Amino acid sequence: MHIVTFTRSTPDTAAKVEVDANGAVTWGDAATVVNPWDEYSLEETIRQADAVKGSSTVVAVGSDLHTEALKHSLAMGIKNAARVNADGLEVTDSLQWATLAAAAVNKIEDVQLVIFGKDHVDVGSDQATYQTARKLGWTMLSYVSEILELDADAGTIKVEKTLEQGKQVITAKLPAVISVLKGINEPRYPSFIGIRKASKATIPEWTPADLGIELPASSVSMDAYKNTPPRDITSEVIEGETIEEKVATLADKLMEEKVL
Repeated sequence: MHIVTFTRSTPDTAAKVEVDANGAVTWGDAATVVNPWDEYSLEETIRQADAVKGSSTVVAVGSDLHTEALKHSLAMGIKNAARVNADGLEVTDSLQWATLAAAAVNKIEDVQLVIFGKDHVDVGSDQATYQTARKLGWTMLSYVSEILELDADAGTIKVEKTLEQGKQVITAKLPAVISVLKGINEPRYPSFIGIRKASKATIPEWTPADLGIELPASSVSMDAYKNTPPRDITSEVIEGETIEEKVATLADKLMEEKVL
């Protein structure tokens, strides 16, 4: 069994992201990091591939900005890596992204499971995950908090999903696409040897021609980026002799502002 996962480089969530004078998005000198949700999908891919004595591949869709995320994945223990890119790729067009992602999965042999992190923090969306499953024609299982059983011989997967209303256990036929939540595992740190090996790795770049497809025309156009308006915040200290008096004063003020 071959398990595939996807990753990307994103600005550090602690970085100050803003639009510069030229209208371009910048995060200054802050380094990019592996998309935080991907740390869990990478770890789960390694664990599940080891459990079924299978192979693992990590793929990034986009420019060489994502190469560091791929090397981090290799340093963690993913066996293979590839990057898919295309002229005219619009990073905000999830359907273009999913078309390339699905074609990459089809290019890799014997793939039975694709594991995604919950979403991409830089675009704030997970719709590409569902679109990739749709392009592949595979079962989609989201919000997976635990893989209870992965049976390569029977061709089935049993997962626990965490929902707002509680937990749900589902068994589905392979092949399947899943997205995993933060609590599914504890991601490992890359080893020193792993980092050295990954730094020397040559990562192939696949084009749509290599994948036997054409990139669809983008249905998304980005007109402009704008900084969010500054927030006018004022604070007030509630005075009073007792806690009860302070609470009553606070409640009155909240009522006045129609918060309550």
